[in-house]
Amino acid sequence: MAQARLTSTKLRIVFETGVDGEGNPILRSKTFSNVKKDATADQLYQAAQAIFVLCNDTLYRIEKNDSSDLLV
Repeated sequence: MAQARLTSTKLRIVFETGVDGEGNPILRSKTFSNVKKDATADQLYQAAQAIFVLCNDTLYRIEKNDSSDLLV
């Protein structure tokens, strides 16, 4: 049976910077690497909120991206 080994975690914050001519949101993102693998969702949310306060754009989404190696 295969097993997954968590290799890295990244925090991605997506901002809405405006609207295009068709009314679709213009999105910009910032990704933070080297996030502790055992960080909880609440901790990541709090970190993203602290970063968001420093920005002028609207917060659109917060993502946690995990990468894993599959071992046989």
